[in-house]
Amino acid sequence: MTSDRSDPPRSAPGRVTSHDVAARAGVSQPTVSRVFSSDPKVSPDLAKRVRRAADELGYRPNRLARSLITGRSRTIGLVLAYLDNPFYAEAIAHLSTALEARGYHIMVRIASNLAEEVDGVVDDMVDHQVDGIILASVSMSNALTGRLRDAKIPFVLFNRGQEDLSLATVTSANFDGGRRAAHFLAAGGHTRIAHVSGWQKSLNGRDRQAGFLAGLADNGLEPLDTIDSHYSRDIAAAATRELFKGSFRPDAIFAGNDHMAFAVIETLRYGLKLNVPGDVSVVGYDDVAMASWPSFDLTTLRQPARRMAESASTLLIDLIAGQAPDRNRIEIDSELIVRSSARIPPGWKRSHKPDNPRQKAATPTSRRPK
Repeated sequence: MTSDRSDPPRSAPGRVTSHDVAARAGVSQPTVSRVFSSDPKVSPDLAKRVRRAADELGYRPNRLARSLITGRSRTIGLVLAYLDNPFYAEAIAHLSTALEARGYHIMVRIASNLAEEVDGVVDDMVDHQVDGIILASVSMSNALTGRLRDAKIPFVLFNRGQEDLSLATVTSANFDGGRRAAHFLAAGGHTRIAHVSGWQKSLNGRDRQAGFLAGLADNGLEPLDTIDSHYSRDIAAAATRELFKGSFRPDAIFAGNDHMAFAVIETLRYGLKLNVPGDVSVVGYDDVAMASWPSFDLTTLRQPARRMAESASTLLIDLIAGQAPDRNRIEIDSELIVRSSARIPPGWKRSHKPDNPRQKAATPTSRRPK
């Protein structure tokens, strides 16, 4: 029985190697290695040919062996502390897509914001020899920052600013977003505006509140009340009930994120039997998928998860490569999405239902408040 000479020889029975793929694709073995290392110098057509040959042969690259040779695991650690917020489901998907496009995969771990738990999770990732770490909505201790720097593990903070200006961070423009929310509510004729804020020990929560207060001051207003609700639905619901105990009640509420805004709306409608926005306007922050559901139809500041994820990935990959980034701290503008949970001011109009979920938000037909 003669062998089929069109098939490349196998280096070992039952196991396909990069040499087999190289023979099938008609390239050198180093070229196969460069393709599976996502080397940008390899042309797309050549990479497609090599990957097709690999698929035909059932080849899977040995990442462990490659990491021993290159000193790189091609793995990024992602630490999350706040998975309840639906914003992070979208963020994880975008981070995974952005990193996979650069030849990396992610290892996801959940930790509370307790310093010792975060430190333990990050130490475990370092033991797994990740090439870099993204910390999403996680606070960093000074000790942990020092250990990562000593271990030469690059890291980026995602959606959680820090006072240390040397740390690489990617956030939305939180101060500006809070200010826009205040301008919008003031333009709608509201004068008794309360803020159910995000956690005031987080820079994001403080910046959104500071921007909100500045926006009210721009319009000659002071907040009816501000209540730190720790990004918690339960605390936001309790804060809403507290705001309506007295006779001097809010006519609008700005919530520090959509997760809390949903609790505010449900409490107003079903707990207090109030109309939204007839009795009370509500504005959130994030624009998660649920915000567009008819039951909420939430006016909110759209936090651009895709752009934030791409920026964080690019920043981290640059740090891994030893390249000095153009900017160490990146803030990405949020867009006001006008729906029906808040009174629409004269001269403004509702945002259209976008075919592209990241199209530009509607702006007032007259001048925008400054």
